[in-house]
Amino acid sequence: MMPTTPRTVLVVAAHPDDEVLGCAGTVARWVREGATAHTLILGEGETSRYATRAAGLAQQHALVGLRAAAQGAAATIAATSVRVLSFPDNRFDTVPLLDLVKAVEVVVADVRPDVVLTHHRGDLNVDHRQTFASTLTACRPLPESSVCTILSFETPSATEWGASVNFTPTYFVNISKTLAEKIEALRQYDREMRPFPHPRSYEAVTHLAAWRGATIGVPAAEAFEVVRAIA
Repeated sequence: MMPTTPRTVLVVAAHPDDEVLGCAGTVARWVREGATAHTLILGEGETSRYATRAAGLAQQHALVGLRAAAQGAAATIAATSVRVLSFPDNRFDTVPLLDLVKAVEVVVADVRPDVVLTHHRGDLNVDHRQTFASTLTACRPLPESSVCTILSFETPSATEWGASVNFTPTYFVNISKTLAEKIEALRQYDREMRPFPHPRSYEAVTHLAAWRGATIGVPAAEAFEVVRAIA
């Protein structure tokens, strides 16, 4: 059984903003309760907007802005560290899985989390699916592993649009007292947000938290699938 509050939590996300959309309320709550939190973002999150990756990489102001937004979001929820890597946006399927695995392994070995949060395996976005696969591999239960629990979160505009594997939450965290921090952190990524009724809008994110909360009888919650839990 997973403890109510982990000692050290690591969020492994594909793009800047995924870590907030998926689990910022939970991380903020756990930090309030004494946990140490770290974030690893594998992708640069920008270059798929352009005709070629080279054209996207030329937009240094945008890439720098996303990294700054990630730092600001982490500060908002009092995460100890955030690392943003440079794997190609929406092109993780062109990267050897081993390269992604090794990138996650480095951070897992450094921070030694007991709880890891990452994407759902059935998300529409290919980077999310590759992030799940690499995280699961990097956190395989070897004798010296620190990881006891792996949870997958839902990412609005990716999880509900996936067609092959449904997200079926089995673990819920009451974020009634930290939803405001999640929304504040999300404002760091205002450029990524869309008008309602797009699922990646402030209103939709708030409604989703309310629905997940209503599912368990509280005002707001975040939902997860338990991938692995070792007592």
